[in-house]
Amino acid sequence: MHYKTMDYLINKLNISKKIIDICVASEEEVSGQFNKIDEIREYNQYKVLNAMQKNRVSDIHFNYSTGYGYGDIGRETIDKVYADVFGAEDALVRPQIVSGTHALSLCLYGVLRPGDEMLAVTGKPYDTLENIIGIENCPSGCLKDLGVSYSQIDLMDNGKINYSEITKKISERTKLILIQRSLGYSWRPSLSLEDIEYTIKFIKIINPSIVCMVDNCYGEFIDFKEPTEVGADIIAGSLIKNPGGSLAPTGGYVAGRKHLIEMAASRLIAPGIGKECGATLGINRLFFQGLFLAPHIVAEALKGAVFCSKLFNKLGYEVNPEFNARRSDIIQAIKFGSREALIAFCQGIQKGSPVDSFVNPEPWDMPGYNDQVIMAAGGFIQGASIELSADAPLREPYIAYLQGGITFDHAKIGIIYALQNLTAAGCLKL
Repeated sequence: MHYKTMDYLINKLNISKKIIDICVASEEEVSGQFNKIDEIREYNQYKVLNAMQKNRVSDIHFNYSTGYGYGDIGRETIDKVYADVFGAEDALVRPQIVSGTHALSLCLYGVLRPGDEMLAVTGKPYDTLENIIGIENCPSGCLKDLGVSYSQIDLMDNGKINYSEITKKISERTKLILIQRSLGYSWRPSLSLEDIEYTIKFIKIINPSIVCMVDNCYGEFIDFKEPTEVGADIIAGSLIKNPGGSLAPTGGYVAGRKHLIEMAASRLIAPGIGKECGATLGINRLFFQGLFLAPHIVAEALKGAVFCSKLFNKLGYEVNPEFNARRSDIIQAIKFGSREALIAFCQGIQKGSPVDSFVNPEPWDMPGYNDQVIMAAGGFIQGASIELSADAPLREPYIAYLQGGITFDHAKIGIIYALQNLTAAGCLKL
């Protein structure tokens, strides 16, 4: 760190010299990991560029459509570019998809029918899917309410998939198997692409007709390939996470086999209309440009996560993953062990935000979650997880989940603020 930067942090931002010294040492120790991240970033940058060149992206594709959105060639080209980037037969990329949860639900409701069974092989899915499936509560219109049954296989103690249980659990009624790539709100390793590929091959040997679906949220551009390139039938994610590159103001995507994309599109719009409608309202350029920037933005977020892991592990906290572990999502989990420390960390992240830095986030009853949740998210787009944010359900052992950072510099200063806030709250002594 340049001495002028250090002087600015101390005298303008009131960061303690002791905290700066710990952070400088941590950053120096993770430089090797940064080099590995940059290798993947470069590969994915060329991959995205090639997909745009292949599909002859032009400024005509940035045009504005309204109403039904018939004949929107920009929208149609975005679908083709995403399909090529993800190595899929087809894709559905729409501003009408409001979140990753929405994109995943399109897949579930599109594929599953009354009498079918859905099997989750990576344990209980992310919290917001619980009400869609009807795991504990059964809101009107959930899958359980529509006659779709649900079963799950918990991961083994080492975080690996239990293949012997898959053999026992799959039945004639099993129509779709859900694989969650990211750790979500759990304490486990995110799944590597090798794990995903092996699992899909294992399932297809048992029954080739089973639809293997991957929740790809937080996982795009983390590796050299995507799940659809290693056998996944359908994947889904959010554009205000990795692939939107911090520019997409809303939206989600589904990619995979053509007939499955048609099913998801029919669920989004209506049977018989599917992909042919949906005004883009001038958003196409942001979708294209965000995707083009995404490999770089994801790499910056990953560097922030690696730095955070090294720093908090150095301070004695349990972290997941370790700084030098192979990663399959942008999430960094830190186990704080107390409600007070968890809240102090999240409030510190908020203090380092460019937007609403003066706001003090508090736990609240967030729609779709079964526990109170605290969310630090001072970004330019509401809920954008590719921007620096931290959130956590208020339950033991009080784990914070950090993700995002459009630039590594911002991720670093946000983490520094969080560390300072922990010491100020009396939760940590340096």
